[in-house]
Amino acid sequence: MKAAFIRQTGPAENIIYGELPTPEPQGSEVLVKVAAVSLNPVDTYIRGGAPYWELPMPFVVGCDLAGTIEAVGPQAGRFKVGMRVWGTNQGLLGRQGTFAEFAAVDECWLYPTPEGVSDEDAAAAALVGVTAHLGLVQNARLQPGETIFVNGGSGGVGSTVVQMAKAIGARVITTAGSDLRVAACLELGADVAVNYKTEDIAAAVEAFSPDGVNVYWETVREPNFEAIVGYLAERGRIVLMAGRDALPPFPVGPFYVKGCSLHGFVMFKATADELRACADDINRWLALGQLKPKIDRVMPLSEAAAAHKLQEENTLEKAGTLSGKIVLKP
Repeated sequence: MKAAFIRQTGPAENIIYGELPTPEPQGSEVLVKVAAVSLNPVDTYIRGGAPYWELPMPFVVGCDLAGTIEAVGPQAGRFKVGMRVWGTNQGLLGRQGTFAEFAAVDECWLYPTPEGVSDEDAAAAALVGVTAHLGLVQNARLQPGETIFVNGGSGGVGSTVVQMAKAIGARVITTAGSDLRVAACLELGADVAVNYKTEDIAAAVEAFSPDGVNVYWETVREPNFEAIVGYLAERGRIVLMAGRDALPPFPVGPFYVKGCSLHGFVMFKATADELRACADDINRWLALGQLKPKIDRVMPLSEAAAAHKLQEENTLEKAGTLSGKIVLKP
C-alpha cells in the first residue's frame, strides 16, 4: 500500500511517500480502507521528535481517518465489512498512524459515519471534535444559556468549539485576526466575533456579558491569565488545550476569590468509553448539520510533507495562511 511515513523523526522533509506492507487486523482490530485523513498540530510535533513516547519504525504519521471497513480481526464484533467509519487517537501512545491507503485500528477507537456525512468532513471533525467535546462537556460542563469566550474561533479546534457551544445552547463570543475571519466566525454561529488586531476585546466582553463569561476556552500557546480571569464571571471555568512549555504569570488572588476553576487536558489520555460518548454527540450534530468542520484545503496524500510544513508554518510561525483543517486523500 502507499503510505506517508518516516524512518526517523525530524523536519517535514523526512516524510516518505512510498510502499509499506498492508497491515493485517489482529485481535479486535479492523482494517480500514482509508478515504480521507486530516492533519493536526500534534502530528507535526510527533514527527518532529517530541519525546512523548517511543515510535514504531517505520512510523506512519497521522491521528485521524475516515473510510470503509475492509476486513475484521478474529475478536472484532462491533463493525462489519463495508461499514463506513471514522476515528482518531491513532499515531499516539506508540500506535501506528493513519496516513496510508489502509490502517489497522482497534475497533474501540472507531465510530460509524452518519448517513449523508462525507468522509472528508468525518475525518476533519475527528480529533478537533473529541477535543472540543471533552473540554466543553466533560471539563467545563457548559450549560444551555451560559456564555463562553473562545479565544481564536476560526481555527480547527476553535471553530469546532464555537459550533458545539451553540449546539449545546450557549451564547458565544470569539476572536479572530482579520475581518474575513470574523465574518467566518459569525457564519459558524458565534453571537459576537471580535477582530483582536483592531478592536477592544475587554469592551466587547463587557458589552456582551456584563457579569463576565462562564467559560473561557484558550487555543493559544501563551495564555494571558490576567486578562482571562478579568473576563470571567463568578465560578467561571478556564479550559486549556495548548502550551505544553508555557510558564505564564497567574493572578492567584482574583482567580480564587471569584471561585474559578482551571481545566487542562489532552484528548489522547481519554478512555475509549469517554471518546465514544464524544462521538455519539458529534455524530448527531454532524447529521443535523449543527457541526460542519472547517476545511481549509484538500490535498493528495502524496503531498503529506508539504501539508506538514504548511501546518507548522501556521502553528509555530503564525503565518496566517491557514484557516481550518488540512484534509488529505489517498
